[in-house]
Amino acid sequence: MTDAQNETAPSDPRAIRRATIIRLATGLAQGLLLYGLYQADKSKVWPATQRELYAALLLAFIFAPFVVLAGVSALRWRTLAIWKGVAALVAAGLGAYGVWSGDPAATGVNGLGPQTFLGVAALVFIGHHLVQPADMERRWIARFATYFDVTWKHGVQGVLSAGFTGAFWLLLFLASALFKLIGVDAIEKLIQREWFIFPATAVMFAAAVQLTDVRSALVRGVRTVALTLLAWLLPLMALIAAAFLLTLPFTGLEPLWKTKSATAILLVADAFLILLTNAAYQDGTEKTAVVLKWAARLAGVLLVPITVLAAYGLSLRIGQYGLSPDRIIVAACVLVAAGHAVGYAVAAVRPGAWMKTLEATNIAMAFVVIAVLLALFTPVADPRRLSVENQVARLEKGKVKAMDFDFRFLRFDAGRYGQKAFEAMKHSPRADVREGAKIAALLKSRYDRPWEDRPARTQDKTNRKILAKLEMLPAGAVLPQEFAAQFTAPGAIPLGYCSDSDDAWCIGTLRQIDGAGAPELLLSDGREIVIYRKAVTGKWEEYAVADLSNCPTFNIRDVFAGGRLKALPPSLPDLEIAGERYHLTLGPMGCEQKDPPPAVLAPPPKGVKP
Repeated sequence: MTDAQNETAPSDPRAIRRATIIRLATGLAQGLLLYGLYQADKSKVWPATQRELYAALLLAFIFAPFVVLAGVSALRWRTLAIWKGVAALVAAGLGAYGVWSGDPAATGVNGLGPQTFLGVAALVFIGHHLVQPADMERRWIARFATYFDVTWKHGVQGVLSAGFTGAFWLLLFLASALFKLIGVDAIEKLIQREWFIFPATAVMFAAAVQLTDVRSALVRGVRTVALTLLAWLLPLMALIAAAFLLTLPFTGLEPLWKTKSATAILLVADAFLILLTNAAYQDGTEKTAVVLKWAARLAGVLLVPITVLAAYGLSLRIGQYGLSPDRIIVAACVLVAAGHAVGYAVAAVRPGAWMKTLEATNIAMAFVVIAVLLALFTPVADPRRLSVENQVARLEKGKVKAMDFDFRFLRFDAGRYGQKAFEAMKHSPRADVREGAKIAALLKSRYDRPWEDRPARTQDKTNRKILAKLEMLPAGAVLPQEFAAQFTAPGAIPLGYCSDSDDAWCIGTLRQIDGAGAPELLLSDGREIVIYRKAVTGKWEEYAVADLSNCPTFNIRDVFAGGRLKALPPSLPDLEIAGERYHLTLGPMGCEQKDPPPAVLAPPPKGVKP
């Protein structure tokens, strides 16, 4: 047993009893605090009414207690108190910023997203395993063996504790089912109560941490088995990576880039090589088989070309399409992978002790990962901020045309920074940019037209089929040639709302709607009317939609044929909320009929079966 293991496995009964009480009390307090936040959100009372504060408290209550659970039996009290405070402040600050920088119209903690929780979890885990070994050895940088022992011990503890908590709930569900067989539903009602769910889960997890902490032999045994199994996967992984790289000269890089996920797959390969190499190396003091030693050296060398390929693939995507939040996160992963690759390659070829440089590399990269995570989840390198700035710059420099620009990204996916840029584009000096922003402002969600993602080559054929059976009204009206040419050209976007099925029909008419320029084109299939207008760019674009499902009594074919429709000024003004424009609609208009009357749907054109 190493010194680190001796210090993290207290044998004094009083120390064990004290750690047990503190851990159980911490779990109970965490459960009650999270239950309080849940009730506040459910009842829409303070602090849930202040999104940033609520998010800060939520992340602090989730992650700060884990510092106590992990460090109560090993850290000095002063170190534990300081580190817990730092962890709580970091978690709270990142939570508050995550909500503030997200969609201002979102509710609750919708702006956080799973990436924030994962990022804070990684920060707390890595930070704790830099603090505890250093405090145990009373030095700024501890020995690598201590880092290895403490990190892997807590990793195994976390997995076992999560499994124990899951087993606890399985037993409760089993007990509920058994007692329900004899007509007793008390347990079923109990486990459905939030006031029981939150504290019980947190307390059982804390109890599992304590049990595994005092049973250090159990943890070491599980760790040894896991590392041994993983280590013997390293030769296979190294052979796979080597075979892949040796095959590339014969296949070329084109098939790799066609997957559109090459960088992500290459980074996963990097991660496996790094993990399995560490499983074989362990703390550097264990005897290792010769096969594993050579496999680790080969893996260290292979990391370099794989990481270079990943970086090259990412650079191609960024050069072609610019930055996006996902690409920035991937770039951060490439940076971390590159640091490991350089260190592991040096360790593989450096003479002397086997892979000794790996130790310094792992310690240094832990600090690098913390710096990268803090940058990504703060304004320093916020992926949404950087993406918005890059995409807007590409538009301004002419690298992307306004008609090809992703206005939806700014409005729906880029949070506060995207909203600010989107509002500015509404007043851009360029008419095509204003037009694109105006059209995007009519969308209700990012996925209003999800069929746009289907292969473009099939859309021109579908559109031809729709336009072939389109009936223009009144008699003698002609479909604009530019419209037909645009939507039947190769790569055309889908012509929405009208179906191409054999039993469907579609009618159209030309009518002045927006009060300026040429008449707009109105298309209908009886359920709604979609309006297209010719933009300043010369392209026909979707302008607005009218829903016909709210109990109309007219026949839409008769309306189009007789020209019995006209544009009216809005009966309600628009409402500005926090700088954003919202369209008002009257409340529900009572309708006793469950279905529209038969006269609403026009009869199908001649030759089309009903």
